[in-house]
Amino acid sequence: MASRSQGLLIGCLLFISAFAVVAILIAFLFGFSTTFPALGSDRVGLIKIEGPISNVDAWIDEIEANRTDSSVGAVVLRINSPGGEVAPSQELYNAVTRLQQTKPVVASFGSVAASGGYYAAVPADTILANPGTLTGSIGVIFSFPTARELLEKIGLRYEVYKSGDLKDIGSFSRRPSEQDDAVFDALVADVYDQFVEAVMEGRGMTRSEVLPLADGRIFSGRQAVEVGLVDGLGDLHQAILTAASMAGISGEPRVVRKARPLAPIWFLLDDLMRGQLGPLTSPALQYRTR
Repeated sequence: MASRSQGLLIGCLLFISAFAVVAILIAFLFGFSTTFPALGSDRVGLIKIEGPISNVDAWIDEIEANRTDSSVGAVVLRINSPGGEVAPSQELYNAVTRLQQTKPVVASFGSVAASGGYYAAVPADTILANPGTLTGSIGVIFSFPTARELLEKIGLRYEVYKSGDLKDIGSFSRRPSEQDDAVFDALVADVYDQFVEAVMEGRGMTRSEVLPLADGRIFSGRQAVEVGLVDGLGDLHQAILTAASMAGISGEPRVVRKARPLAPIWFLLDDLMRGQLGPLTSPALQYRTR
């Protein structure tokens, strides 16, 4: 009888151990929350947006996870980014807007939160920066190299057959024509206007208030407070306390981060190469500091 009971106990322990191993594997493969669900909204979620803005899927997943987690009462976006591509910056902006419609959001600026990094933050209820943070850089940049003279020197001709005058616009084998310039100017102006409108809506400013600040210049955190682009000065700890206060959380808040799945090394290398070589290999509209 004792032998049978001992066998059942061992069997149960083996089953529990196997279940735990499987659960851990699933967590590491598909991502998991660093905390377990709790009753009430007594926690502050922390999301770190760092580096050039290009592939934003993982950041948006984090934002959505915090938005739908009822135990998270408020969220802090820690931004340390010089900006990046336009469309991904707008996707981040939209995700932050949805989050802000659900719970309080505080943006905390690190060393730099400029151009697209600033764009993503403007829907936040409150923006805090360090005095020496570099921010602003409201504007658009579109660049590409041309190599016509180099090709001529080495005796290489680049023949192009196209269906319309503008089909090879931006080609490295020729200089932009006046028609090209007109198209690029209109394109940049339109996307620039989208940035200005986002700042107007997010910061509650008029167009006449934004335009003098939107010539691409950068501001220190202290300067940004003076011109209304940032609400106040404070570090990450202050941002967390501010978010907790906005959510009605008393005492020291519990900070949680949603773990992100480990990206394959080639995805990481792709993001790095896109950030460093993207403007040379595939021209794209960008909200970024030069």
